[in-house]
Amino acid sequence: MSGEFNGLKTLIMMENESAYYVHCFAHQLQLAIVGLAKKHSLIGAFFTLVSNVVNIVGTSSKHCDILRDKQALKVVEALTNGELSSGKGLNQATEIKRSCDTCWGSYYGLVQSFDFIFSLHLMRNILGITNALSQALQRDDQDIVNAMYLVELCKQQFQKMGENGWDSLLEEVSVFCRNQSIDVPNMDDMFLARGRSRRNSPKITYMHYYRVDFFYEVIALQLQELNSRFNEANTELLLCLACLSPNDSFSSFDKQKLIRLAQLYPNDFSTQELEVLKDQLQTYIDDMHSNTNFSELQGIAALAKKKKKKLVETKKDKAYPLVYLLIKLALRLPVATTSIKRAFFAMNIVKNSMRNRMGDQWMND
Repeated sequence: MSGEFNGLKTLIMMENESAYYVHCFAHQLQLAIVGLAKKHSLIGAFFTLVSNVVNIVGTSSKHCDILRDKQALKVVEALTNGELSSGKGLNQATEIKRSCDTCWGSYYGLVQSFDFIFSLHLMRNILGITNALSQALQRDDQDIVNAMYLVELCKQQFQKMGENGWDSLLEEVSVFCRNQSIDVPNMDDMFLARGRSRRNSPKITYMHYYRVDFFYEVIALQLQELNSRFNEANTELLLCLACLSPNDSFSSFDKQKLIRLAQLYPNDFSTQELEVLKDQLQTYIDDMHSNTNFSELQGIAALAKKKKKKLVETKKDKAYPLVYLLIKLALRLPVATTSIKRAFFAMNIVKNSMRNRMGDQWMND
């Protein structure tokens, strides 16, 4: 729906450039990972291989039994060699994690290649960085300010990984490959691409290939995808929007950011009205802080509800019309969240193609 030329988003913005579009945060992060896989052939091949292994093992109980037997043999072998010990408590938890690492080799017995192992560990680090952000973006009580802060923190971690993470990653992959009897190329040798003759291969070393063409390129692509999905325009819009929140006695209130929010709607706020809004915002926040009726409100929507102690009920929408207009514009902004998408997925289980004529009352029941 957000196609650049004929998507619904584009068609709407042709009519009104202030019709802002904010995609589901968690889905944006997912698409950033998907975008990386599409743009880098080796990462794409890695996910394809993982998907094939999961499908082969997951669709056959016989294959599952074979995998469990191989894992059990790996653990027994590790215990016999003294690589694992049968302990309890924290030591046991450490040994279990180590045994899982030891057993990983059985998952990709058919893909014994340094490229695959390198992709595996690189993506494990990338997904480890994005995990905290992913968990935060899927929370029902999503805090926009903290979510945007975590996005920036995630970008900073990728920058640090690109600057300082190469040596530790190479060591980690090399040790793992040796433990699994997988050939580790000499990084000083000339790189030979698969399917190419030595004459047509690029004159680079394995070190250059894995460090520059693989590691640095993947980090750069991931940062590019994050910057594209969580762009400055949407980030600014959401941070300004969060300043309207009445939570914790309007602790997020920021006059300058709210004026900037109004400036994003030039068709609704003239130059003169922006000047009036500056004074109105100051009076508004002083009123809110001194009025105990508004001290326990939660969420922007609570300000506009026609119930006791709200702006409309107390006639303050008339006293601060421009502030109230800003609140209404904020409430009309379509910000999708994970909880909304999950609700639609759950609804589709009930109202499927076989029950598509089901009425609202029956479905609600």
